[in-house]
Amino acid sequence: MKKILTFVLLFVASNGLFAQINTPNASPATTIVQELGLTKITLNYSRPSVKGRKIFGSLVPYGSVWRTGANQITAIKFDNDVKVEGKMLKAGSYGLYTIPGLKTWKIIFNSDDKQWGAYAYDASKDVMSFEVPAINLPSLVENMSISFVDFTPTSTYIQIAWEKSAVKFKVEQEVHDQIMASIKEQAFKADASDEVLFAAADYYYEHNANLDQALVWAQKVLDKDQKYWTYQLVARIAAKAGKCEIAVPNAEKSLKLATDEKDDAYVLKNKAVLEKCNKKK
Repeated sequence: MKKILTFVLLFVASNGLFAQINTPNASPATTIVQELGLTKITLNYSRPSVKGRKIFGSLVPYGSVWRTGANQITAIKFDNDVKVEGKMLKAGSYGLYTIPGLKTWKIIFNSDDKQWGAYAYDASKDVMSFEVPAINLPSLVENMSISFVDFTPTSTYIQIAWEKSAVKFKVEQEVHDQIMASIKEQAFKADASDEVLFAAADYYYEHNANLDQALVWAQKVLDKDQKYWTYQLVARIAAKAGKCEIAVPNAEKSLKLATDEKDDAYVLKNKAVLEKCNKKK
């Protein structure tokens, strides 16, 4: 009997059946990617569950360095320089450690993003750290979550939530100087494309930059392509610059074409230009 059992075990092992038994990961790994300004943020982390346990102050002790998840340290990568809580952080990938507390958490960006857990955490490799207030959540977050909240095109808060606790910190990218430099490099070229000139004129309009220059670019676009959106670009820039003698006829042309195309958004834009100029009369 003993020989038969030994034979069966050897047979099963030799056929690799043991290696084929797969079970779900208790803390599944996930990757989230978010565009912000002109950069991209990539987060890699594992999501542990509460499973009826007391988490903060017990499983995750207050005042101790935490890997901010499970398994390997949570890694966060910025493709370009950003500001984190008002401080500059260079492009790169960082280990995201935290030290949870009852009222505040310490957030740590560490140059080592490959650690398994926080067992070999080395404070000398910290690149940035700061404290943020702890947030008490009204309902249970069963699976730990990292997400982007309070989002704008150039700023967001990264929120870490688990059990009934959360923290969040601000990340932003200042893109104005970068965009203005790009406009200076591209829009002033003799062979600048209509797309470049349109974008440059519209950006100057939105940011109250040199409106006379914006109008020159917009007029060049219109001269090549008479569409309701190119008429409207000239109209809104001229109106903002106080040149209603240019704004009104272009808005009227754009309004007719936009009405024919049933583009309600542009109809409203042109009516706004006409109303603005009529009030100045």
